[in-house]
Amino acid sequence: MKVWREKYPGNLLRSLYYNAHENLQDFGIGIPQKVKSEAKACVGWPRKAVRSLSDFTDFDGWEYQGSDDNGIDDLTEESGLRLAIQPSVISCYTHSCSFLTVVDDDGIAVVPRSADWSAALWDGTRNRLKSVLTIKEADSNGYITAFDVFLPGRTWQIKRDAFASAWQVSGLHETPQWNGPCAVPFIHDQQLSRPFGCSRISRPVMALTDMAFRSMVRMETTAEFYAAPKLWFLGADRSAFSADTWSSLISAINGLGRDVKGDLPQVVQVQQASMQPHSDMLKTIAMLCASEMSVPVDEMGITLDNPSSAEAMAAAERKLTRIADRQNKAFGMQLKRLMQMAICLRDNINSGQLPDQLKRITPWFAPTREITDAARADTYAKIAGVNPSYATSSVAYRRLGLTADEINILKAEQSVDDLRARLLGATTQEATNGRQSTQQTQQPPTEQPQ
Repeated sequence: MKVWREKYPGNLLRSLYYNAHENLQDFGIGIPQKVKSEAKACVGWPRKAVRSLSDFTDFDGWEYQGSDDNGIDDLTEESGLRLAIQPSVISCYTHSCSFLTVVDDDGIAVVPRSADWSAALWDGTRNRLKSVLTIKEADSNGYITAFDVFLPGRTWQIKRDAFASAWQVSGLHETPQWNGPCAVPFIHDQQLSRPFGCSRISRPVMALTDMAFRSMVRMETTAEFYAAPKLWFLGADRSAFSADTWSSLISAINGLGRDVKGDLPQVVQVQQASMQPHSDMLKTIAMLCASEMSVPVDEMGITLDNPSSAEAMAAAERKLTRIADRQNKAFGMQLKRLMQMAICLRDNINSGQLPDQLKRITPWFAPTREITDAARADTYAKIAGVNPSYATSSVAYRRLGLTADEINILKAEQSVDDLRARLLGATTQEATNGRQSTQQTQQPPTEQPQ
């Protein structure tokens, strides 16, 4: 609870930036109060920092040797794991970490938990979670009313009694089958000094977002003055103008009398301020933010003088895909651990007695890099020509870009074709043996030498 209270302000701040609810950080110099009070967040770069990387994580099923004897695919669908992965990844990149908890209430269920309503302690010796706290309910004033605590071998459910104003244990689930808490973390950029990682919405990203927000508001303020011509009437008395200056400017007919000396007033139009400095500053901030987030500048809503080529955009995106590949491997290790945990609880087996198949399962994610169908087919043909067993393997089908469902359908059709071929071969062989037997029976006997 102490950890949650310490981290909650930072997590809440990053949620505000992700949802574009942050306030304008004004210096109080060049923006009028009227414009400042009406300004709304107009820069969505923090969301871009999160979604540009989370979109590369697309869970596509499990890879295992042989058949699915342990019901891994069925458990994945029934527990809601497939639906929980993507929100957990988005929350992980937003707050640096998120959690997937396993609950055994009338069946195995996987519940995602965000870091703004959860906290955990890290076991550096075993390189895993030591304990996890997840807040389930809060009243209208924000006071916590129910939470769960995941400890090794047990899960406590705590709830506040509304009448007695005291905490009570509402449930206790013993989980001796698993030797740790029934939860796994999703962590972004885990480090020795930061075991729960770092957020994609870093301090530089938030500071650059504030700078871009101010630049847009200053640009809007300049546009307000730019829309109305700045006129000076030299030699005219101020009382000659009505209170509604704008009505006087757009009126079809306007007139001013002579002054006391009989001279006509002089009209002078002041040149408007240019919008170019604001645009140049916004481009500079966008390029700094793109470098911080490792995304192409073109995705920041900025058009450069020389548009980037396809090769340049692919090179700029390559760093982001490398980060995504590394993160998918880390997510895959946690998903494998989660599935082993869920099967131990479902089948009531000890974690030390896991079947060998469960130790070799591998989560499969869709490729992060875009590869043309022609390049995939060329690679498939070359490798299959050297290694024939590669042609019908799941690895080859994955690299061809087929989904898990398409691979299962293809393998089922291949099994039917193989069975049909064997049956046809057996029928042909029986027919051949029958003809040979008939020919031997009809052949006349030959005389044996004395």
